[in-house]
Amino acid sequence: MRSVVQRVKSCSVSVHQKNIGSISKGLLVYLGVEQGDTESDMMYLADKISGLRIFEDENGKMNLSIKDTGGGVLVVSQFTLCADTRKGRRPSYNNAASPEIGHEYYTLFVEELKKTGLQVETGSFGAKMEVEYINDGPVTILLDSRKNF
Repeated sequence: MRSVVQRVKSCSVSVHQKNIGSISKGLLVYLGVEQGDTESDMMYLADKISGLRIFEDENGKMNLSIKDTGGGVLVVSQFTLCADTRKGRRPSYNNAASPEIGHEYYTLFVEELKKTGLQVETGSFGAKMEVEYINDGPVTILLDSRKNF
């Protein structure tokens, strides 16, 4: 399971020009589910992201997590994170989980984040979405439950 986590001042997601989710200060999380991912992969990323210390404390040091700051999380499914670009110029998405499995783990991931008490908003799984955000820092973190990068 792969994720791109961005610290944002604000972000929103729209489908057919209708806003379906938005947060102010917090995290924008793109989530890609790969073949072979398990509940353990999902739990690892949910725990890692909810505790990731990328917000500044009173001394300007990145020492606080989203749980410490009380911000929100916007989770957007993105199977393209599973792309393999090692050969040729056209990405292969053979490593992406089936839509059924991807949706299942996406939903479980969102539920797990909500259990921490965070405000969690979502995109629409499988839909063509428009995401707008203001990256704060900029701070962008790549996570992989298999620790490939």
